[in-house]
Amino acid sequence: MEKRISFVDYIRVVACFMVMLVHANENFYGADTSGLAGNMSMLATESNRFWVAFYDGGVSRTAVPLFIIVSAFLLVPMKPGVTMGQFYRRRFLRILPPFVSFLLLYTFLPLAWGGMTWQQSLADLKMLPFNFPSMAGHLWFMYPLISLYLIIPVISPWLERASARDERIFIGIFAFSTLTPWLHRYVSAELWGECFWNGFSALWYCSGYIGYLVLAHYIRFHLNWERPRRLRVGALCFVAGAAFTAWSFWWKGVPGQLIDTPMLEWAWEFCTPNVLCATFGAFLLFTCIEAPVAPKAVTGIAKLSYGMYLMHLFFLAPIAQLLIGGDVAHPLLPVYVTIPAIAVLTFGCTAVTSKLISYLPGSKYVIG
Repeated sequence: MEKRISFVDYIRVVACFMVMLVHANENFYGADTSGLAGNMSMLATESNRFWVAFYDGGVSRTAVPLFIIVSAFLLVPMKPGVTMGQFYRRRFLRILPPFVSFLLLYTFLPLAWGGMTWQQSLADLKMLPFNFPSMAGHLWFMYPLISLYLIIPVISPWLERASARDERIFIGIFAFSTLTPWLHRYVSAELWGECFWNGFSALWYCSGYIGYLVLAHYIRFHLNWERPRRLRVGALCFVAGAAFTAWSFWWKGVPGQLIDTPMLEWAWEFCTPNVLCATFGAFLLFTCIEAPVAPKAVTGIAKLSYGMYLMHLFFLAPIAQLLIGGDVAHPLLPVYVTIPAIAVLTFGCTAVTSKLISYLPGSKYVIG
């Protein structure tokens, strides 16, 4: 059995909770009744504006990149002697059966309580070979993760030979590429060779989540800072990046006005400079946890975190409806309490459910 890294288990637990906190927030700015942010958004009050910016933008926006970095931190470079086929077999047998199980559950299970029509269910089923079902928007993350697993055997040999300077050069190019979402929005929809017959820009192969993969390797093998420095730099980077991310939402959100969600979330994409800065800082802070072994509760939840992530929308939606009471402007509790309460209750329900499922034969095919 592989030795567990305690701070990685802490990241898995915290990042899993962050994902649920993100989706708890969406109830307070989505313009429809689904409980999740769609193409259009509307904030009901100044309080909603502030607390969504704080919890979603400031506190939780690093969740996805942290999951990416953790995967890369543990898997790159590949172990000596492991072939591409062996790597694919091991990784995909671990993630794909639960992923497919929940693709089907989100396609059909809502029929049991009238959450969707047979027409929508069948339409989702037809699209399953190509994308996630309509009631499982959070499963978008699985596709970039699959992409990273596909590229790891290709990039791993380079990382084994690359110097720290070589990796810094690549990370610098990646960091520059994180300006792309802003340039697309405020300068031009087509950059550096993009046009209707070419969607691959000059920075295409040095951008996206592969940058976090290289960053993870660099931190593990080349960043030899002492703990006090990691604490200082980590705190500064996280606070600076998170503050900008929170402010960006608050700046664009005007209560009572309908707004395109991409404009409201203009600085919330995961490959933007501010989120990169906050993620780097957060990861450095987690590396300062020097306990050789995490508490059993942390390790136990970390092992269940994949299943918790997959199932959490089944719990979050009814919990949110219960606590909001049909009026996001005046939920049953103050907004600053309601948002984390939704996430905490969802986290607890998914942890208990995943644990119970884990006792069943073949549970690894459902929750990993």
